[in-house]
Formats: sequence, structure tokens, C-alpha cells
Amino acid sequence: MQDMSDQTPFPPTDLDGFLALCVGRWMSLRSRFLINASEQEWHSSERGEVEVSASVAAGVPCLDVTPAEGAKSTLAFQADGSLAIHAGGSEQSGRWQLLPDSSLELYLQAGNGDQVLERIWFTKPNLRLRSTTAVDEDGQPRQGSFCSEIRRVSRPQS
Repeated sequence: MQDMSDQTPFPPTDLDGFLALCVGRWMSLRSRFLINASEQEWHSSERGEVEVSASVAAGVPCLDVTPAEGAKSTLAFQADGSLAIHAGGSEQSGRWQLLPDSSLELYLQAGNGDQVLERIWFTKPNLRLRSTTAVDEDGQPRQGSFCSEIRRVSRPQS
């Protein structure tokens, strides 16, 4: 299978190019920070695997994200900047924008009233970084995470 990033300009200059770079199998290293947690619980780190594929539904570009643990999420990117995320039988809505530095910014209003901002960028076609922050309705930070993801070029050994 040929890697989509081999044919995609780097850095990406439009949404289609950005989404094409996202396609593949990724090894993920994530650190999470809970601002109001106890001394022992404020930080956690985890390693994971994620598979990302692209599709078009009714003319709308989509990313299908499936972690090794299961539950697929589909992100639909409307031309007007609207974002719909379908996961586990529920839907969340938000906004997206591709910034001049070729990073993608996603903004969501969480069900508990938190505002979540995720920024995704590539330093190389095979290295993707993500940072996420959540603030409560008063603008106070609640949690954050940083994730580095490396594209897998072959299947992991069992």
C-alpha cells in the first residue's frame, strides 16, 4: 500500500491536503493533565494505536478515527467551518479552521459546558502533534493534553 503522504504537499496548504496527511496507522504517546486533581492524579501518560482513514459523505470530507480499543469516531468537515463528530451513537458539533501555519484547529463545546480547543500540526509528514485544552464556562483551565503520533510504516509485531 502506498503512503498518501508521498503525494501530498508538505506542509499542507488546504484542508484536503491536511486530511490526506492524517491517513494511516499511528503510534500515539499522550500525556494528560488535570488541573484540579490530587498530587498523585494530576498527570497520566499512555501509549496507543490509532487508524485514520478519509472518506467523503454527501460531498463532505471526513476522517474516520479508530483507536486500537475500538469505538470509531467520524469527523465531518463542512465547507463553512462547521464540524460534526459522530462517536458511539452520539453527535457533537463545533468549528474547524486551517491556520496560516498549516495547523488545524478544532473547537468544541462539551456537554458539561467546557470549551475544548484542539490544535493538530505536522512537523514532518510522519510526525503529527496534538495539543488539547479544556476550560470551564468561566474560562478557568480544567485539563490539557499533549500527544505525539508517529506514522507506522509496517504493522506492529504481535
